[in-house]
Amino acid sequence: MRRIDDSVYELEVSDIRELFSKREDDSHKGMFGKAGIYGGSLEYSGALKLAYLSLVSLRSGCGISRILTKREVLPLLGPNILEQTICVLPDYDDSLFYDKLLSSISDLDSLAFGMGLGRDNKLEDVLSFIICHYQGNLIIDADGLNTLSRMDLDILRKKTCNILLTPHLKEFSRLTSKDIEEISLNKIDLVSSFARKYDVCVLLKGHTTVISDGRCSYLITTGCSGMATAGSGDVLSGILAGLFSYLDFRLLSIAAGVFLHGIAGCIAEEEESDISMISGDILSHVGDAVKVIRGVDI
Repeated sequence: MRRIDDSVYELEVSDIRELFSKREDDSHKGMFGKAGIYGGSLEYSGALKLAYLSLVSLRSGCGISRILTKREVLPLLGPNILEQTICVLPDYDDSLFYDKLLSSISDLDSLAFGMGLGRDNKLEDVLSFIICHYQGNLIIDADGLNTLSRMDLDILRKKTCNILLTPHLKEFSRLTSKDIEEISLNKIDLVSSFARKYDVCVLLKGHTTVISDGRCSYLITTGCSGMATAGSGDVLSGILAGLFSYLDFRLLSIAAGVFLHGIAGCIAEEEESDISMISGDILSHVGDAVKVIRGVDI
């Protein structure tokens, strides 16, 4: 870890190695938590994407992974589910929707919300409910961030859970109402200020990823050009959901997810090339990335 400023540090792989220590032989799945992936719609069904994200959470070490989605998505999703479990939610207008939602997330240690949900006008109520009722580690990404940007951000102050926002520059621009150029010139201060104001953690994706809780900020430069492909950021959310099912919610755990994602992407690029790799290739190399972090030759 290299100190850049009073509260800004650039991290190296060695800083997060302890989080990937070998597990005991008598371990069982109940020791490593439950991760949830909430997403999908007919317009942006992303059925295979949801399956990927749920699977990548398992590859990242969680004991159980659960997909939460609408019934209409199920026929597309079902054939791609093997190790994961599925929770089918009622329609938003169903009187039992929120009871079912609460019962489905109450036992989850982590929940990634937003991938492929689209722009349904009921999503603001759904996200508000989760923020104010869920008690685990919540990752808001993709359409979840777009939904949040249309809401009064003071809802974040009413949270009952730990919250991590994972925007790219355009999504962060929507959240802050600032130009992308302005954000690019002052990323660390703006991310830190936003995190401090709303008492959340923010992971701003980019060539240099910025992670902040408003008091301390980490910079991470792992990754490669081949990761500039559709779904790459979604895979990161799956990794974070997996890690947060058994690791404490803190900046170093977030950093562990960024390193795992970036190293897996670099290995995938070496195998497939920067032009040809896709986000599924990152998933395929999460295990290799764990070995690299542990210092094992592959």
